[in-house]
Amino acid sequence: MGNQLVWQDRFNIGVESIDREHKKLFSILNKMLRYRDQPDKMEWVCREGIKYFKDHAMRHFTDEEAYMASIGYEGFEMHRKVHDNFRKNTLPALERELDQTSYSADAINHFLGVCAGWLVGHILTEDSAITGETISKWTDLMPEEEQAAMCDTIIELIYDLFRLKARVISEYYRGEKFGKGIYYRLVYAANEKEKWEFILIFEEKLIVNTIGNILGEDSEQINVMLVNAARYTAQQFVRRIREHDPSVAQGEVERENLLTYEQFEKVFEKHRPQTSLLFDTGAGYFAYCVIAPHLLQNEGETSIRADNAVGEIKKYLKKNQTANKRKILVVDDSRIILQAMQELLQKDYDVAVASSAASAIQCITLNRPDLILLDYEMPICNGAQVLEMIRAEEGFANIPVIFLSGMALDKDYVGKILALKPAGYMIKNQKTEEIKKGVDDFFRKKGK
Repeated sequence: MGNQLVWQDRFNIGVESIDREHKKLFSILNKMLRYRDQPDKMEWVCREGIKYFKDHAMRHFTDEEAYMASIGYEGFEMHRKVHDNFRKNTLPALERELDQTSYSADAINHFLGVCAGWLVGHILTEDSAITGETISKWTDLMPEEEQAAMCDTIIELIYDLFRLKARVISEYYRGEKFGKGIYYRLVYAANEKEKWEFILIFEEKLIVNTIGNILGEDSEQINVMLVNAARYTAQQFVRRIREHDPSVAQGEVERENLLTYEQFEKVFEKHRPQTSLLFDTGAGYFAYCVIAPHLLQNEGETSIRADNAVGEIKKYLKKNQTANKRKILVVDDSRIILQAMQELLQKDYDVAVASSAASAIQCITLNRPDLILLDYEMPICNGAQVLEMIRAEEGFANIPVIFLSGMALDKDYVGKILALKPAGYMIKNQKTEEIKKGVDDFFRKKGK
C-alpha cells in the first residue's frame, strides 16, 4: 500500500450521500497514512483517527442500510451482515491489537492495511452492487452454521499446531494485504468438473515466530527451510480440515503453488470464495480461503513437485522478497519497452510496469515507487499530462520522475522536457548499460 489512497471516479456509485461518506473515510485513513513513518506523532494521530473513522463508518453503515431498504435492494441482508462483521469483529480486533501492543508499527500497519483494503474492495463490489454495477462477492458462501463450525475448527487447529489462541478478525476476508505474507495454494481435483482450491496465507512473522522457533532458527528473516516447513504445515492443516469434513476436497492434489500477492489478487478477483476467514494468532496474521467447486485456469504459476520444490521456493523468495530494494515504476505504452526495462532493472530493483496513465496512478496508489521512469511520447495521455496528474496529488507530488524518450533530442525538445522540471531524462535507444547506469547514478546521488 502506498502513502495515500487516491479517490478515483470508479469509486463513485452514483448515490451522493454514500459517495460523500466514502470520500470522508478515505480522507481519515489518508491522514493516518501520512504520519505512519513518524513514531512520535503516529500513536496520537492513530488514536484520534480511529475515533473519527469509527464514527463515520458507523454513520455510513446506518445511512447506507436505510438507503438499501428504501429501494428494496435484494442483497440487503447479506450486505448488512458484511457491515456487522466489520463493526463487531474486524474493528474491535484491530483496536485490541493496537492497545495490547502499545500501537506498535506492525499493529498500525495491520489496521491501515485491513481497513484501507476493506474499504476499497467493499466500495468496488458490495456498494457498487447496490446500483447494479457489479455482483456481490458473498453470494456463494457456505451456510452460517457451517461457517461458524469452520471458524472453530481452524482456531482449534491453530492451537494444536502452534499453541496459539487465535481470534477471528473477519468472516469476509477480501484479500486485504495485512503485511508481508507467504501465499500458498493447494488444488484438489475430485473429477474433471469439480475442483477445490485452498489458499492459506501466513504472515511472514508468524512463520518465523512459530516454525522458526521449533526448528531453532535464529534469523528473523524468512528462508527456504522455513517456507518448505510452512508448506508441509499447510498441507497438514488442509488434511485435518478434510478429516473434519469428508465432503470437502474429494480427490487428490492436482496442483501446489506459492503465489505472489499479485497472483493471489487475480485468483481472488476472478472467483467467489465459499469460505474466506482472517485470524489474529497473537504471533502474526493467518488467512484461510476456499474456492470450490469450479474449473481453474492456469494463472502462470509453476506447480511444486518433489523434484523441484527447493528450486521453486528459492525462485519464489527471490521474486517475492524485495522489501530492501528501491521501487521503480516504468510507464510506457510499448509492451516491448516494458519487458526490456523490467529485465534490465529487476535484478537490483523492485520493478512495476504500467502501460497507461490510469494503470500508473493505480500502481502508485497501491505501491508507492521511489522513482518513475515515464515515456514522454505516449498516445492519448502523453508524459507531460501524466506527470501533471501525478503532481496534482499531494501524496505523489514529490515522487521523482525521469522521462524516457525515443526521439533524438534537439535544443527545443530538451527545453520542453526541462520546463516540466523532471528529475532527469534518458534516451530509450541508448545502450542498456547506460540506462542502468543512469538509474544507479540517480539513487547513488540521492543517497548521499
